Amino acid sequence: MVLRVPLHHIGSLCFFGIVHPSIPLLLKYAETGRPVAFFDMYGRFRARLTGKTSGNVLLRRDQWHAAQNEQRTLGIARSFVAGKLQNARQVLLRGARDYPNAAARLSPVIRQHEACIESLPAAATLDEIRGLQGECAQEYFGAFDALIRVPPSEFAFETRSRRPPRNRMNALLSFVYSMATSDCASALEGVGLDPQCGFLHAFRAGRPALALDLVEEFRSIWLDRLCLSLVNRRELTAGDFVEAEGGSWRMTDDARKKLLGAYQNKKREEVSTECWRLRFRSASCRIYRRGCWPATYGATSPPTSLTFRHNKRYET
Repeated sequence: MVLRVPLHHIGSLCFFGIVHPSIPLLLKYAETGRPVAFFDMYGRFRARLTGKTSGNVLLRRDQWHAAQNEQRTLGIARSFVAGKLQNARQVLLRGARDYPNAAARLSPVIRQHEACIESLPAAATLDEIRGLQGECAQEYFGAFDALIRVPPSEFAFETRSRRPPRNRMNALLSFVYSMATSDCASALEGVGLDPQCGFLHAFRAGRPALALDLVEEFRSIWLDRLCLSLVNRRELTAGDFVEAEGGSWRMTDDARKKLLGAYQNKKREEVSTECWRLRFRSASCRIYRRGCWPATYGATSPPTSLTFRHNKRYET
């Protein structure tokens, strides 16, 4: 069966596994600035096709100068972590409210997040900021099982495992994290910023540090909640995952289709921000956040970190 869709209706292309898109198609997407990303069967990012470099070289120069300035780097990194901790706290609060039997497990983690948020302004080095983030992440994922409402025999989480994912839930999380990182890298390039020049994540050859910085704020409130919704509503079941050699897990082709559909629908949801009093779609949050940065590079502090809520109730 062949599906025919007008090209202007497709915003981006994602290929999984071994595929052979035509050269004219790839060139057309490169010319129009729409992202094309390649992933393996496990959802790990492999490559991305981009067209001509957009934006102003002076903007990139200011970005690089900001990354070399300790105070400006600290301010921007602190903003990323503040947004991440605030959003993770909201997910935990909602879990404690919706599932009273999980409140005893989640309450200490919520208090720990609140304490780290209060300690964040006093963090004087990048290592201290990263330490607060790592401490909260460890506790957050330590309590993640309490947010999963299906039997542990189907979707036990236990601990975060990445390469390779050691259970179904980790395979699901790793998949959406890779997708979001690719989207963030494309959004950065679209506004003329360098995805590899980050502030919170350390520089490494080939690493999209700034894209990883950006996705931190969206992990819990957007990506984790999406995965939890699909699992708790049983839109994805244990049968949608297969175990490969070596103990790693991956999704079936049908499961990927379900997830990609839910992922795109999630990006189309309208959200409102508490700091800007604006409404826009989830997918626009990343672009709008990036568009505000050029004005911040001349200041020692970034704008208020991005925390947002959905106007439409999205069950977890």
